[in-house]
Amino acid sequence: MEVAMVKIQIDGTIYEVKPGKNLLETCLSLGFDIPYFCFHPSLGSVGACRLCAVKKYANSNDKTGRIVMSCMEPAVDGLIISVKDPEVKAFRASILESLMANHPHDCPVCDEGGECHLQDMTVMTGHNYRRFDFKKRTHKNQNLGPFIHHEMNRCIQCYRCVRFYRDYAGGKDLNVFGSANNVYFGRHEEGTLESEFSGNLAEICPTGVFTDKTLKKHFTRKWDLTNAPSICVHCSVGCNTIASERYGSLRRVVNRYNGDVNGYLLCDRGRFGYEFVNSTKRIKNPQLRQSKESALEVKEVSEIIPKLSEALKSKNIVGFGSPRASLEANFALSKLVGAENFYHGISDKEYHFTKLCLQILTSGAVHSPSLKEVEKANAIFILGEDVTNTAPMLALAIRQATRNKSIEKAEKIGIPKWNDAAVRELAQNIHSPLFIASPYFTKLDELAETTYRATSEDIARLGFAVASYISNDAPSVDNLNIDIQNQAKRIADALKQSKNPLIVIGVQGNEDIAHATANIALALKSIDKKPSLSIALPESNSMGLGIMEGKPFGELKIENDTTLVILENDLYRRVEKSLVDNLLEKCQNIIVLDQLMNETSSKADILIPTGTFAESEGTLVNNEGRAQRYYNVYPAIEPIRESWRWIAELIRIQGKPEGNSWQKFDDVVNSMVVSYPIFSKIKEYLPNADFRMFNEKISRQTMRFSGRTAMNANISVHEQKPPQDADSPLAFSMEGYQGVPPSSLTPFHWAPGWNSNQAANKYMVEPNGELKGGNPGIRLIENTTDQQQSYYKNIPQPFKPRNEGLFIVPVHQIFGSEELSSNGEALSSRIPEPFIKINLKEATRYSIRSNDTVHLTVENIDVLVKVEIDASIPDGVAGLSFNLPGMPFISLPKIGVIKKS
Repeated sequence: MEVAMVKIQIDGTIYEVKPGKNLLETCLSLGFDIPYFCFHPSLGSVGACRLCAVKKYANSNDKTGRIVMSCMEPAVDGLIISVKDPEVKAFRASILESLMANHPHDCPVCDEGGECHLQDMTVMTGHNYRRFDFKKRTHKNQNLGPFIHHEMNRCIQCYRCVRFYRDYAGGKDLNVFGSANNVYFGRHEEGTLESEFSGNLAEICPTGVFTDKTLKKHFTRKWDLTNAPSICVHCSVGCNTIASERYGSLRRVVNRYNGDVNGYLLCDRGRFGYEFVNSTKRIKNPQLRQSKESALEVKEVSEIIPKLSEALKSKNIVGFGSPRASLEANFALSKLVGAENFYHGISDKEYHFTKLCLQILTSGAVHSPSLKEVEKANAIFILGEDVTNTAPMLALAIRQATRNKSIEKAEKIGIPKWNDAAVRELAQNIHSPLFIASPYFTKLDELAETTYRATSEDIARLGFAVASYISNDAPSVDNLNIDIQNQAKRIADALKQSKNPLIVIGVQGNEDIAHATANIALALKSIDKKPSLSIALPESNSMGLGIMEGKPFGELKIENDTTLVILENDLYRRVEKSLVDNLLEKCQNIIVLDQLMNETSSKADILIPTGTFAESEGTLVNNEGRAQRYYNVYPAIEPIRESWRWIAELIRIQGKPEGNSWQKFDDVVNSMVVSYPIFSKIKEYLPNADFRMFNEKISRQTMRFSGRTAMNANISVHEQKPPQDADSPLAFSMEGYQGVPPSSLTPFHWAPGWNSNQAANKYMVEPNGELKGGNPGIRLIENTTDQQQSYYKNIPQPFKPRNEGLFIVPVHQIFGSEELSSNGEALSSRIPEPFIKINLKEATRYSIRSNDTVHLTVENIDVLVKVEIDASIPDGVAGLSFNLPGMPFISLPKIGVIKKS
């Protein structure tokens, strides 16, 4: 439905604008440069800093006007204001001067220098010289952990940090202390920030109070960084990022705005997990094992070609793809080994779960939402998933969705959503309905209307019951106790009354939960609701790999002369060690293409170094079904190559035609589209290597990039020619198009007068809205079919505790359960020791206490773990930390036995 526009007058010119926005957002959308501090598009307005002042006139006859704060003034029809009035300009300059009174004069040594919002606003207001000659107020800084550096003396009291950390992200351990002109933003005592989103403080803070501590170790000014648009590779959500490089090493990852996905924010795993790219575990040269008994030896590329040629002569070549490798790399591998010999390289449970989820999403009964759509949900049911640890940004979106009821209440009495403080004051503890069924406590529980603690079988039974209470056609569940029946009815009623019902499942679930979810969606559709289903899949390209043809691990049959090709995959993290050992022992030749040394790559006969996301180009499909492209921020240094390029070399050695026809990245995409028509949208939407803006490539470097001769002086005193990129529309140079490029090709955010990340607003139609030209990515999964569906009727039996042993369920961790980020220096310091969660009753039964170390045995797999007492765990159940470094893979849930060490 089209919204009627309103007319406002700004400095004598009439504009048609959207109603419902505040005046600051409106003016920024129109291109006016109004300074501000406390306002942030994600956080709304509180009117604290007074910097965004404009002059408002009562009518056309009013020549005096009055000063108002534009962030607190609604854009209404007939409004008359001035941005340029001399009095209001002087007012803004005086506000800035007072904020700067205690600010140190340390721009040259401040990490924020050159991309500082305070610097931009100081210039914008016209404040040049200080008149404050007295002693400045000073504070002591705190050690806030491995991610964030703290410099409290730079604070201007805008309150953005605590508003984001506490109000928006739900953090508890950062606050404001003091009063009046002596306030302190930090923790009650030194210590690591506990929030999974603490890294956003570095971008939310308009000054240098909170900065990226990982960047500080190899600091580079913003203008000296080479940048590229990228995609986070640490979970399935697919947040958009900007990767930045200097001297051939990745220096940082920051947010790249996407209005449909991550908006202005990232989780800490996505922001700080990049350090694996610079890890000492990187494979930088080909390695060759002369015999099964010998060790791997570093070789030149020419030395491994004969061995590769010999291995590829085998009549039995099997390939393992990877959910963390790009579509193009997986497709290339399938062409190398043949479709009949291509395996997804994941556990059978994960394979069948992913395929089932795809079937449900394409059935026509349910919509796969973007994160922005998740934020609009007004009734949510989470089944079996700890979303905060498996897909943190999805959890953050759910947290915002729980505010919708209070926002609706506020709007009914005339308080707009952007008036943040008033909305929150009115809301108190009012939340939209959120229901969580999980085996243990999750961080979202504090917002839930009800929680249900159970195993996956009983969670699935609850889901089936909810579906039966929504529609009489859905199968009913027998033998439910009265409390669970009442809970199921309550959930069903909330979903039925909701305009935007949302169901959430994920990697911790199983096929029973997926079947129950499908029934709920079909039941809602039968009463003319439009349900959404968000699925937290395990890895960055789990959805993309699931779309491709391939076989599960369990169908693999190895013959003695088999050559095994493993693509970016540590099989020891996917299936039990005994199965992988048995597989590798049977293979005559093992070829591994990977980035880091791991247990699988150490068993290779031929080890080939591949580029990370920072050194390669590729396409990933996120959990929504959105295909997104990442680009290399610096070229891979031989012999490191992109995975698809190495596989093309293997195909050339084989003598297949694709080997010679795949010279560029676009050649692989073209072949992929022929084999998989569903990917044709990728070719149509994402710019190819020939794309130009005004006959220029898009520059990866800013116009102020410096040191191009000096940085290579050890090689030559002459400035070398920049590397050429034949595979993308981006240039490894400052020469090129410097304007606003297509949204999927934005390497950095900058505009005249806007050097901080707030320059992103210049790339949007409106702050916190859609990017100009549309948001990046193209949806491959659309709910367009209207086929007849039937309800699943295979309802599982209820869980019964065992007399011997405990039912072990997986407990995913944001830090540690994902492979690549676990190899980063800063992030690895946040990984907990392997642990097992049990309740006090079970601890008493086994005569163990909190922090005891015990042996857990699951199907002949023994692991040493630390005990954590958790009252939320049901009787007969234990939660085991999943896939932490050093832990063997255990396919869960299963029965395990605890023994005191």
